[in-house]
Amino acid sequence: MSLSVIVLAAGQGTRMKSQLPKVLHTISGRPMLFYVIEAAKALSDDITVVLYHQADRIREALEAEFPGLGYKLQDHANYPGTGGAVMEIPTRHDRVLVLNGDMPLVTAESLEPLVSKEADIVMSVFDLPDPSGYGRVVVENGEVRAIVEEKDCTPGQKAIKTVNAGVYVFKKEVLDRYLPLLSNDNAQAEYYLTDIIKMARDEGRHIVPVWVEEEAFKGVNSRYDLAHAEELMQDRIREKWMRAGVTMHLPKTIYIDSRARFFGECTLENGATIHGESVITESHIRAHSVIEDADIKNSGVGPMARIRPGTILEDTHIGNFVEVKKSHLKGVKAGHLSYLGDAEIDEGTNVGAGTITCNYDGKGKYKTKIGKNVFIGSDTQLVAPVTVEDNVMIAAGTTVTRDVESDALAISRTPQKTVKGFFHKFFGTKK
Repeated sequence: MSLSVIVLAAGQGTRMKSQLPKVLHTISGRPMLFYVIEAAKALSDDITVVLYHQADRIREALEAEFPGLGYKLQDHANYPGTGGAVMEIPTRHDRVLVLNGDMPLVTAESLEPLVSKEADIVMSVFDLPDPSGYGRVVVENGEVRAIVEEKDCTPGQKAIKTVNAGVYVFKKEVLDRYLPLLSNDNAQAEYYLTDIIKMARDEGRHIVPVWVEEEAFKGVNSRYDLAHAEELMQDRIREKWMRAGVTMHLPKTIYIDSRARFFGECTLENGATIHGESVITESHIRAHSVIEDADIKNSGVGPMARIRPGTILEDTHIGNFVEVKKSHLKGVKAGHLSYLGDAEIDEGTNVGAGTITCNYDGKGKYKTKIGKNVFIGSDTQLVAPVTVEDNVMIAAGTTVTRDVESDALAISRTPQKTVKGFFHKFFGTKK
């Protein structure tokens, strides 16, 4: 498609009350600006991002994810405002889509009606039941006649429900003609892109409105907006995966990162949380379990388990209150109350309750390797680095500090001592 895209991401976002640039605040695991760039890339090979506030920080984040974008540093001191942001940007194509970087719910599909329309200016609008606080868009005979600020509306214009959604498609020659004519003679002393609408209208240009869904064009300006956009994004993500065959119990209670993927028949119970680039294949994630950047294959997790980054589970059962970090478990059962970190555990091994791998000595992390068909008794501590070979039994309460060879029993216990009559002596009671 012969379309250039300009993404406006220069604002300070003061209402977010944050040191982080507004467009880098995350929604479902990714900065909100990334969603806008993805929509733009589906439509164009010529994308320019306009930056100003914390420009280097935003550009660094974008370049790591989207190589090949163009950038423009807005001359905010001399040309503030949306009109100033678009000035002097070279574009390769005859039509220019102007997007806002704080619209994370916009998609290529939602933009299609705009970019497929032919006119000097195509303008996005939507209808609100209560448009109070918005400028009204006056539409007559299928064309935009004016954008009127609420304070300037006549009583008849105040009854108009149609408002500006803030996304435009301009013919390049329209921008070339009217951008130099913009003035900052207004209360904010800024150059407004919307002023082009009036100038173009006065010269008889064709300005066509396209009604869009408010949800897709929702801007994020505050933490409240961010939370609302997150809810809407989560609805989309959950619907996508349920339509792909994932079963969800009480879907509204489940959180799924936008980068997560599911394959085959998977089940997520209520309260499950899936973070990062997790990949879940033919698995059952039970209630209130947390998966973080992990690969789960043909396994069951939880309830109330935590699988941390770098973990691979294959044909494995992880029960309640088990935490696994940066470990590869294949064909393993760990039913409850265990911590398995920096470990490799092979098939047929059973991990008893209270087992922990002691993988950190205060300076470095060390690996625990456990072979096939190992029975680990409850309350076992494996002090890494340590290797337990195949077909081993480890007695309950054992602290394993040395490698254990195949076909052995590992046991370390202090002999039990029994002091008769101690209870009544201690409490001063009679038998």
